[in-house]
Amino acid sequence: MGFRESWINLLHRAATGTKKTRTLLTPIGVTIFGAFTALFVIAALWVDRLLNLPSLLPEGTRFPASIPVMAVGIAVTAWSGFHFLRVKGTPVPFNPPPEVVTTGPYRYARNPMLTGVFLFLFGLGIAVNSLSLVLFFTPLFILINVWELKEIEEPELVKRFGDEYIEYQRRTPMFIPRLGRNRC
Repeated sequence: MGFRESWINLLHRAATGTKKTRTLLTPIGVTIFGAFTALFVIAALWVDRLLNLPSLLPEGTRFPASIPVMAVGIAVTAWSGFHFLRVKGTPVPFNPPPEVVTTGPYRYARNPMLTGVFLFLFGLGIAVNSLSLVLFFTPLFILINVWELKEIEEPELVKRFGDEYIEYQRRTPMFIPRLGRNRC
């Protein structure tokens, strides 16, 4: 058994394990994701300084441009988290909801919470005038998360929910909602 299968099995055991185990693992998962995200921001600021990269926007325009992007990111993340909590789950893969969540933003995208985080990171990059956070580190963060979702989390969800999740995958885009009649 390879690393990928081991990780999928670990997530599956945790997600279907006792409430006590899931509750214990939740802060660990939050800490790991938070540290991973912060690492990208710190690395971007370091690269900007090291390479003396130019500013993204003139001084007076940074906050008016960044605040709406960050606010939408926070709102989408919070809205998504609320729908997980409503069914007694968390965003942490070790302590997920006990059912496929298809309400609220999950009606339009499978990973709206991460979409919110991505928007927040782009907005933060604008706010702190970080060219590398906007053009390199946030896109890299997105690619790594897409890989992890496709290779680890979604196979675990298929293992746990079977055809129900496969159908949800088929009709619901990963991050960006479809426009028009064929939305869901």
